[in-house]
Amino acid sequence: MAFFDAFKDKAIDLAQTGVAKSKQLAEIAKLNLANASEEDEIKKAYIEMGKLYYAERGMAPEAAYAALCEKVTAAKVNIEENKARIEDLKSDGLSPEEDPVIVEVKPEEPVFHDGNADDDGVPPEEPPQA
Repeated sequence: MAFFDAFKDKAIDLAQTGVAKSKQLAEIAKLNLANASEEDEIKKAYIEMGKLYYAERGMAPEAAYAALCEKVTAAKVNIEENKARIEDLKSDGLSPEEDPVIVEVKPEEPVFHDGNADDDGVPPEEPPQA
């Protein structure tokens, strides 16, 4: 009977250790998720800070920020040029929604069936003549 009591105690200890480990892993996962959320908040704040700086000082930035402000300005210019080009294309009346595309489709080759079970639709080749 002592063997079964020792076995029972071991099983209880293992179960308790497993529960404690599960709780620990769950808390670690919860904390990692909280950290990821906080990092996302930091990124959003950095973006807002950058937008605010560009709005206030983008045309006359400090030297450390000049290259980044120039990249933003150049990208904004490119976007406006692209929008203007899109409007030009739409106003030309060549809108893909309006003009149909004509595609020629060649007819399919005829399929030959001779009734064989292994017929693959290809005409049989004639045996070479001797």
